[in-house]
Amino acid sequence: MKFTGTETYVATADLTVAVNAAVTLERPLLVKGEPGTGKTELARQVAASLGLPIIEWHVKSTTRAQQGLYEYDAVSRLRDSQLGDERVNDVRNYIRRGKLWDAFVSEGRSVLLIDEIDKADIEFPNDLLQELDRMEFHVYETGETVRAQRRPIVIITSNNEKELPDAFLRRCFFHYISFPDMETMRRIVDVHFPDIRESLLTAALTRFYEIRDMSGLKKKPSTSEVLDWLKLLLAEDLSAEDLRAPGKDALPRLHGALLKNEQDVHLFERLAFMARGGR
Repeated sequence: MKFTGTETYVATADLTVAVNAAVTLERPLLVKGEPGTGKTELARQVAASLGLPIIEWHVKSTTRAQQGLYEYDAVSRLRDSQLGDERVNDVRNYIRRGKLWDAFVSEGRSVLLIDEIDKADIEFPNDLLQELDRMEFHVYETGETVRAQRRPIVIITSNNEKELPDAFLRRCFFHYISFPDMETMRRIVDVHFPDIRESLLTAALTRFYEIRDMSGLKKKPSTSEVLDWLKLLLAEDLSAEDLRAPGKDALPRLHGALLKNEQDVHLFERLAFMARGGR
């Protein structure tokens, strides 16, 4: 059972090594990288490549670790008891399974995605240490212990919004997805737009990397954004000459796909103004 990438996902050699090492070690794979570099999609593609079901847990700022295990709905039980509902006699009726529970009792092996773990409270990763280590947890309301039938492949993503605790990091296999170089980006584009003209692709990627290398840019455009931009360029039937015409310091055509805040738009406007001699 080896991951080698898929027809729709270009995985570099070091990324495939990281995925397969984590699977062999039976440790969570912690994936970091710029937003838009395919961290979340990696879990889906690993599942597709290995023919496994995927269970996705998308973490928010209000998410608690306990929600990944289960939640006990005491309010509903109290309400039902007041209404004389017979369901109150079985506490299991008020236990809501979380994503870890689903992964633990899944028939056969599964892929568990814990997405953007750094969005949650700093204690969130520590609260999952024992469950991810032992692959089991106790349900206090029913007295049962839920154990993983097959250890799931756990992929955890982070955008580095918060530092993760050392105790948590020690239990993970770590990989940082570097931003794709020009050649890798060409392979990625070829998956999505196999018929794109070579001249347009060269001009677009040259312009894209020039923008990423600009000093003072608040948010560098990502892989997903260059794919959106290329889709628009093709829809508008623009040519390589259309991209080169305005000059290096001018706003790129259809810049809304690449620049996502007014500060970066104003930066281009100032550069264009200076290039015209301040007139």
